[in-house]
Amino acid sequence: MNLCVAGACGRMGRRILELAAASDDITIVGALEAVSFAGTEIICGGESGKTIRLSVTDDAVVALKEAQVLVDFSTPEACIRNVQLAAERNIAAVVGTTGIPEAGHQALKSYAKRIPIVFAPNMSVGMNLLFKLVKEAAAVLGLDYNVEIVEIHHNQKKDSPSGSAIRLAENAAAALGVSYTENCVHGRQGIVGARPKKELGMHAVRGGDVTGDHTVLFLGKGERLELTHRAHSRDTFASGALRAARFVLTASPGLYDMQDVLGLR
Repeated sequence: MNLCVAGACGRMGRRILELAAASDDITIVGALEAVSFAGTEIICGGESGKTIRLSVTDDAVVALKEAQVLVDFSTPEACIRNVQLAAERNIAAVVGTTGIPEAGHQALKSYAKRIPIVFAPNMSVGMNLLFKLVKEAAAVLGLDYNVEIVEIHHNQKKDSPSGSAIRLAENAAAALGVSYTENCVHGRQGIVGARPKKELGMHAVRGGDVTGDHTVLFLGKGERLELTHRAHSRDTFASGALRAARFVLTASPGLYDMQDVLGLR
């Protein structure tokens, strides 16, 4: 598989490149970044003894020239442009970029008519199992249990709440028959009164170097259930992204997520 990584100089991009360099079935053919990184030399593969040197470019056409799969962990604006170019060239895509607005979601759906795209807020195997478990738990417990979500990330994270926290809330809301958009409250302050039965609580904590913690609480009378995922390293996301890349390499055009990649549907 010929792989192009967008967001190559970011935290996730660097780990994806490191794990890709160690893989026997992947050749890295493009490292794409913002213009300020153009010309930067990246050395990766040292951990596996398969050291390679890559020259970063800000030209997506150049980066995608030999690619079969694009893995994008860039910015929302850049991501949509990159996937559009990939679709025009019949290059499959894996999108892990978060914070993409609704218009971007619609654009990805349009591009997925031409190419296979895996679009997921979290590529971790364990986190995607949590997505499924939260939906099942909410369906069983119902509105007699209040749902609160707490997510913790490092102090450099740009978007809030995390894409994974939003997906958890959306899954809980769907199982409970309520709306994430209308019923989710992001933090509380002041005299807010009694908690409405259909309310979902969302709380984002930022600090230190936390890779990512997500906890979903189901709080009932006399008991509570807590489901938690803690990421110890970005490698769990990077290995999931490469697993998704292998999936789209042979998949038919369409919009997929990690539930499809992992066979959890």
